[in-house]
Amino acid sequence: MADSARTPHATGFPAEGRCSYYVEKKKRFCRMVVAAGKRFCGEHAGAAEEENARKRILCPLDPKHTVYEDQLAKHLKKCNSREKPKPDFFIQDINAGLKDETEIPEQLVPISSLPEDQLENLIKKLRKASEGLNSTLQDHIMSHPALYDALNDPKNGDSATKHLKQQVDGKHRKKNSVFERLQIDIQHLCLNKIPVLREGKLPVVGIGKHLCGVATDLALRCLVETYAASFEERNEEPLAKRIKNDKTEKEINTLAKEGNEKNVPEKWTPVAGIVIALCCHHRCDWRHYVGKEYFRALGLGAVEFHYFQRMSSWATCGMQKTSFEASNITTKRKDNQNDDSEEHDEGGYRVTDDSSESLSGLLTVEEKKKIGHLCKLLIDQGRIQYLQQKGFNPALQYYTDPLVSLENVLLTALPIHSSPETTA
Repeated sequence: MADSARTPHATGFPAEGRCSYYVEKKKRFCRMVVAAGKRFCGEHAGAAEEENARKRILCPLDPKHTVYEDQLAKHLKKCNSREKPKPDFFIQDINAGLKDETEIPEQLVPISSLPEDQLENLIKKLRKASEGLNSTLQDHIMSHPALYDALNDPKNGDSATKHLKQQVDGKHRKKNSVFERLQIDIQHLCLNKIPVLREGKLPVVGIGKHLCGVATDLALRCLVETYAASFEERNEEPLAKRIKNDKTEKEINTLAKEGNEKNVPEKWTPVAGIVIALCCHHRCDWRHYVGKEYFRALGLGAVEFHYFQRMSSWATCGMQKTSFEASNITTKRKDNQNDDSEEHDEGGYRVTDDSSESLSGLLTVEEKKKIGHLCKLLIDQGRIQYLQQKGFNPALQYYTDPLVSLENVLLTALPIHSSPETTA
């Protein structure tokens, strides 16, 4: 029975129909499917005696794979690593920050390698800069009525419920709606060159679900500088405003009676609103950060920003259970936190050079968590000031329970002329 249960790998032979090339680094045979009558896959065909006459070389576009030398010209035309034509809405680094080499130090040591006095000095700077900031954010947890039945169905467990909440984002059923997906780095995205927006001169609402670190800053600049500024420069009256101006007095009165007039803003704005779930502050970048002016006004610069963004991971690093989690927390709540961590990059909750042992004797776990939250708050406050200067009323608020996601802060912003007074 033991012999019959052996796998092909255990017996030293490749699986049937698979490549016979032994990958030394992985200590196993290649698992690629081979053509009929062949022993090796295309990648390892050079190892077969019958293929020795044809030479395989590294692909000049991507040395991670090989190609027959006599088929190189044909391969280069279809290689997935070839440079593809850029769409009109691709403009290199249009949403990137200005690169100031004099502000970025050549080499910065990990926090775990900092002398104790330097770390204490950084923490003092952080606390001084954070004085007066409101660290108690408003809870604003909402749920759409359309989800009520599904979310309260006893047949759905915690995993199904969370899946429903995630999937609803992409389920748009409104009649006559048009949706288009753009595969492009936000850093190079020029919104006013997207045909549907350019031709209709439409207002935009920016929604971001966990735009990790620097992506948040790139998205903000994409919206309030690249897109909004384009209308100001051309001094154009957008379509949405022209439609309102073309209405007769009778039509407007009718709308008012129906209660719809409030849906037509008195003053149109290219960006009607911004909603971004913030996360992964440790992945921010000084070059692209929109709050540089705020930091400089506090006497802080690139060095402090670098260490603050690294220390921000202490708020969510999960290095040790909090007293609340240790007090009989349910298994399903733990599962929710584990599921959430998969939505982020591997560094989303742990930073290897800042382990709990690296500062033993200097800071307790709870102190590190508080410092991490202060770092996040300070970085986000720079974004708040940036949006205020651009004519928005921004706010920070909690949008879900920390047991669902440790990254539970939402950044919202409305144009000043169309929003009530809000505070951060």
